[in-house]
Amino acid sequence: MTATTTLWRDARLVTLQPGSAWAPVDDGALLVQQGRIAWTGPLADLPTDLARQARDEQSLGGALVTPGLVDCHTHLVYGGQRAAEFELRLQGASYEQIARAGGGIVSTVAATRAASEDALYTAALPRARTLLAEGVTTLEIKSGYGLSAEHEARCLRVARRLGRDLPVTVRTTSLAAHALPPEFAGRADDYLDAAIAWLPQLQAAGLVDAVDAFCETIAFSPAQTRRMFDAAQALGLPVKLHAEQLSNQHGAALAASYDALSCDHLEHLDDAGIAAMKAAGTVAVLLPGAFYFLRETTLPPVAALRAAGVPIAIASDHNPGSSPCLSLLLMLNMACTLLRLTPEEAVLGATRHAAAALGLGTTHGQLAPGFAADFVAWDLDHPRELAYWFGHNPCRRVVRGGVETDLRTLR
Repeated sequence: MTATTTLWRDARLVTLQPGSAWAPVDDGALLVQQGRIAWTGPLADLPTDLARQARDEQSLGGALVTPGLVDCHTHLVYGGQRAAEFELRLQGASYEQIARAGGGIVSTVAATRAASEDALYTAALPRARTLLAEGVTTLEIKSGYGLSAEHEARCLRVARRLGRDLPVTVRTTSLAAHALPPEFAGRADDYLDAAIAWLPQLQAAGLVDAVDAFCETIAFSPAQTRRMFDAAQALGLPVKLHAEQLSNQHGAALAASYDALSCDHLEHLDDAGIAAMKAAGTVAVLLPGAFYFLRETTLPPVAALRAAGVPIAIASDHNPGSSPCLSLLLMLNMACTLLRLTPEEAVLGATRHAAAALGLGTTHGQLAPGFAADFVAWDLDHPRELAYWFGHNPCRRVVRGGVETDLRTLR
């Protein structure tokens, strides 16, 4: 962070504040103090007393400027990869068949456990850099590939280390209820007892910002999910849920009863789940990369979510098994082409609504006074182009916490 008050000017500004226009404001500016936005708007409207506080001025060269992107659902820390399973799926095997045969998440657990902490960090670092080079300034990283006290803590320490070493805000999520490790085969309740016992230790070590679970026929039941959420609630930790991805387990309504930050995937979400999410203020996180990669055919109920006023976020879901994608911009395009979002909905889904899905809705994801000075200058004319182009990185400059990122260190 910097203590200098800086005026960033010459921007085609898109603040994404509620009620703000979608069209860029020419000759926009941002006044940044101590890593936060003190003022933003057309430069001609900058009050004289604030203008006098600026000790430095930076021109953004007339670039389109938006809030920094927020990737609110990733599994960035893991060992190995699963290209062989990708081939098996193309030969006809289903995601569920591969998982039940000992592949899927469990195979990544074995590779993750076999990797040292430094090896996990070394593998995750270029993945994170790739996301950051496209304008991501806030990132969620889940555990869930260690599935033991030792290995879950290891993965979460790596996530925290990435947040210290890179110009990105990292939120960590404990996903111990991701799959059943082999040593607990047939004993899901015993495993949950163990995972619940680790949670206070992980929290005490400063490694956990939220708790997630995979509520599905191949993972954990609603009753088991409730046990994990009860433990999280007792510790004051917010929850989120992998819900309704492969079937309707009514997980969204369950999560909403705990005021969940988000429910993610949601291809099989029903009207009752939508109503519960709306009442709780829970964000719907759609993951088009997994939808595409698994060749799913059941679309999440975007029109119903839209009609109910449930905020929709978009994330990469980067993971080795179902979304080995490292481009949030590509996810915006897929959200429009595959899931039928509008470009405006997609961009809001990777900024304002994604921040809300991480519990950061009052500090990140829009350009407004008091918010983090995280913004990106793009070689684009209109924000709709963020969802239009793919296979191309238009990111020109990134500022995170008021400090410009040296993009040469990321590419």
